[in-house]
Amino acid sequence: MNMFAVDGSQMAYQDVGQGPVILLGHSFLWDSHMWAPQIKALSQHYRCIVPEFWSHGQSQSAPSQTHCLKDYAQQVLALMDSLDIEKFVIVGLSVGGMWGSELTTLAPSRVQALVLMDTFVGLEPEVTHQKYMQMLDTIAHLKTVPQPIVDAVSSLFFANNAHQDSPELVNSFKQYLSNLTGERAVQIARMGKIVFNRRDQMDELANFALPVLIAVGQEDNPRPVLESYLMQDSITNAQLIQIPNAGHISNLEQPKFVTDMLRIFLGKVYS
Repeated sequence: MNMFAVDGSQMAYQDVGQGPVILLGHSFLWDSHMWAPQIKALSQHYRCIVPEFWSHGQSQSAPSQTHCLKDYAQQVLALMDSLDIEKFVIVGLSVGGMWGSELTTLAPSRVQALVLMDTFVGLEPEVTHQKYMQMLDTIAHLKTVPQPIVDAVSSLFFANNAHQDSPELVNSFKQYLSNLTGERAVQIARMGKIVFNRRDQMDELANFALPVLIAVGQEDNPRPVLESYLMQDSITNAQLIQIPNAGHISNLEQPKFVTDMLRIFLGKVYS
């Protein structure tokens, strides 16, 4: 794991492979290793840069001046500057897509293509917003993730039959949540509030003039398929793919499908 100092904090990131650059953004409550199946395949032909969201993986807590996802996108752009990387493709899942679209707006001449997976860059719907805020307040107050929240969150992340189809994936995620304690839990909750209090980027999507692939698990509960269609409607010529038998972490539930999908899309971008 590599470290990058920005705004007084250390951002962890993976840098694997050689070739055209793919910048991968992981989900909230996960880390760069979420992309392991795709990194293994894509790094044969591409250079994969995979930063870890503040307080996730080996990244430190967010700098005090980090108030929104645009701030984080600027910090990731500083990482790319430090690596002398001018052009890149963004592949973002969940919050990775949210800051990925912010970065695309910040530096449109540098982003060659954008993949938005299991994400939504509009406002968080009010009902889920209130529910998530209550969960995050509880985690911050208790400095741990109580079992009812562990169960509720893990049920959100995966396809309906995940307990039978991917038990190791579900159980390891539950274990991770249960192990979150102390200041780390407080800082994770802080980042969650940044995610779910995000601004509405839907108007910016209409300005995107680059290849865009939108992909969503057909059984994604927190980011239902309808939201992907709303984004597709806003972006000229955006392609939308539904991923069968997958929930929110579609790249791990259907790794071959997602890796093949990305290979095909990247092949067109760099043809």
